[in-house]
Amino acid sequence: MEKLSVTIAKQLLDIKAIKLQPCNPFTWASGWNSPIYCDNRKALSYASVRSYIKTEFAHLANELYPEAEVVAGVATGAIAQGALVADLLGKPFVYVRSAPKNHGLENLIEGDIKPGQKVLVIEDLISTGGSSLKAVEALRGAGCEVVGMLAIFTYGFPVAQEAFEKAGVQLTTLSNYQDMIGAAVETGYVTQSDVEALQQWRTDPANWKPNK
Repeated sequence: MEKLSVTIAKQLLDIKAIKLQPCNPFTWASGWNSPIYCDNRKALSYASVRSYIKTEFAHLANELYPEAEVVAGVATGAIAQGALVADLLGKPFVYVRSAPKNHGLENLIEGDIKPGQKVLVIEDLISTGGSSLKAVEALRGAGCEVVGMLAIFTYGFPVAQEAFEKAGVQLTTLSNYQDMIGAAVETGYVTQSDVEALQQWRTDPANWKPNK
C-alpha cells in the first residue's frame, strides 16, 4: 500500500500546487532562489484532493489529538483547510491572524475561544516554522493549550525542526520534501539531474544557485 505522504505529494504535483523548476528557479520573498514553489491553496479548487486532505487531517486528529476541543487555522493559507477539518470533526473553529487587525476589536484570534481550551492547529505549509509558531504563541497568550499541529507539507528544514522542539510543539505533516522528490521521480516529473539539484538546495537553501 502506498504511503500517505507519497499519495499526497503525487496529488499536489498533479494539480501543480507544487511546482519544480531546478533550472529556472523561483525567488521567495526572503530572496532565496528555490527550485520549488508550493501553494497548497490550489488544493481547495479540486474537490477530490480537498476532500482527501480534509479526511486524512481528521484521521490524524482523531488518532493523535482526541482531546482537542477547538481547531485553529493559521491565516491565510490554512483558514479554509482548518474550517473543513473542524466541520468534519464537529468542533469549534477559530483562525489566527499574522498580526492584529488595525481597527475594530483589533483581534489577533478570530472566533470564540476560551482560556484553558485544548487547541489543534492546522497549517498548510511549514518552511522555517516562524509564522506557524507565532500562531501557537498567540493561542498560548490567550490562555489556551496547544496540543499539536498538523500541516499539509514541510520542506523539512532543520531550523524548523529545532524551532518546533524548542517551542514544545508536536508537528505532524501529511507529506514532506523527501517523499515529494520520490513521487516526482516515480511520475516522471523530474530527471535524475533534477533530483541532484533538488537535494543540493535542501542542504543549503539560503545560498543555493542553479547549475547553468
